[in-house]
Amino acid sequence: MSGALRYARFNFFRRMMGPFSKKTRQRRMAQLEGLLNLRSGMKILDLGGQPDIWDFVTEPLDITILNLPGIALEPPANSIHQFEFMEGDACNVTAYDDKSFDAVFSNSVIEHVGDESKQRAFANEVRRLSEKYWVQTPSIWFPIEAHTGMPFWFLIPSSIRARCISSWGKKLPDWTEMVKGTTVLSKRQMRDYFPTSTFIVERKFYIPKSYIAYKA
Repeated sequence: MSGALRYARFNFFRRMMGPFSKKTRQRRMAQLEGLLNLRSGMKILDLGGQPDIWDFVTEPLDITILNLPGIALEPPANSIHQFEFMEGDACNVTAYDDKSFDAVFSNSVIEHVGDESKQRAFANEVRRLSEKYWVQTPSIWFPIEAHTGMPFWFLIPSSIRARCISSWGKKLPDWTEMVKGTTVLSKRQMRDYFPTSTFIVERKFYIPKSYIAYKA
């Protein structure tokens, strides 16, 4: 089988998910803006994000994006927001004191920071840095897994998943490392990490798509 055919699924998945993901992000950010009562000039810390998601927020904000080296992109020239980019570890944010921000935001990041101890450290930093926060992570129960594009990925036997990952690594090494480093959280874990938060289950066709823990 040619390389083009072998990896056609990944290209197809990305093309199909583009418009769907945009609408989901737009709806999510409108919800964020309302529930956290975002107002002009508020100081926001985005842990592990990118500036383009903030295009869907209508209030001009002062946004700090903290990311690993070389990941964050430059904001568009016509953005209404002010951006600052910082390099660091979202599980140990040494650059800022307690309650340094008006709100902390994180979209699909906590599942990439490492094992359970790292995830708990990430959650502790979110709660330390602001009274307000919004943390989203995909649900394990959605039929199409968000990172691989594979249907019912977590129901596939681990030996088969390991063979898939080994095969993918030969053609798409960077993407495969991301998949290997992803530890999707359960609903119970999210509630445990953010015990005083309000909890939202995002659904698509009545199926849990992602979990959001927020405190306003």
